[in-house]
Amino acid sequence: MKNICSVHTHSTMCDGKNTLAEMARAAFEAGAVSFGASGHSHTPIPEDEGAVLPIDMTAYCEEVLRLRKEYAGRMDVLLGIELDNCADVTAEGFDYWIGSAHRLRGPEGGWHTADWDAETLKRCLRENFAGNSLMMAKNYYDEVRRMAAMRPTILGHVDLITKFKENGVSFDEKALSYRAAALDALHAADPKETLLEINTGAMSRGYRRTPYPALFLLREWREMGGKVILTADAHSAGAIVYGYAQAAELAKAAGFDRSTLLTASGREERPLYI
Repeated sequence: MKNICSVHTHSTMCDGKNTLAEMARAAFEAGAVSFGASGHSHTPIPEDEGAVLPIDMTAYCEEVLRLRKEYAGRMDVLLGIELDNCADVTAEGFDYWIGSAHRLRGPEGGWHTADWDAETLKRCLRENFAGNSLMMAKNYYDEVRRMAAMRPTILGHVDLITKFKENGVSFDEKALSYRAAALDALHAADPKETLLEINTGAMSRGYRRTPYPALFLLREWREMGGKVILTADAHSAGAIVYGYAQAAELAKAAGFDRSTLLTASGREERPLYI
């Protein structure tokens, strides 16, 4: 077994390309210690229907538990959920949960998706923030801060707002005001309870060449005494552990030499995957 797990995953039960069984098989074949299903939580937003779990998650839970029995003694299978900042369900009864902000609130009070596509985010910036990227980033990090304060097992793609920085929606990530907003959100997390993910999902889907989060955030998290977990945010079986070597290098650059694995028996610290 390698020193890896794959616990940020999506299947055809939400917006993934493969079934839960196919995702679990891919994780097993990659040598993962554990596989975790983390379907997108239901939200009250109509356009999310079909891309998130149904509000009745019985079928989802039953399939994950079936896979747990199938892989017993060979790979741990965990029941998780990625709870959105607009979720209308809770993480009660799950083995773990990922807290993620996929939306920001505009000045008019409405919700806007941060990671749908570059053109949508450009339009949001233009029409709702008058082209003020700092204001948009601050509004996004307000949502991250709220999620972080809820003490999720894993804080998901903390700077998702930068997903399209290589596709025409950039932020001055060196600006003190930008960094202050991002760091304020990070500081709301409890490093004793929450893991910060190094997420390669945007890389496997061709949006970025580097993982989330930015190096300055990882270095601050280390100073806070926090721990990291490598995740692929996999939406297909082929991406189940995509880019882990690069994620490990980023962790090392921030001063980490170990990552955390989620297993059936709890959290385990392992040397960084190479």
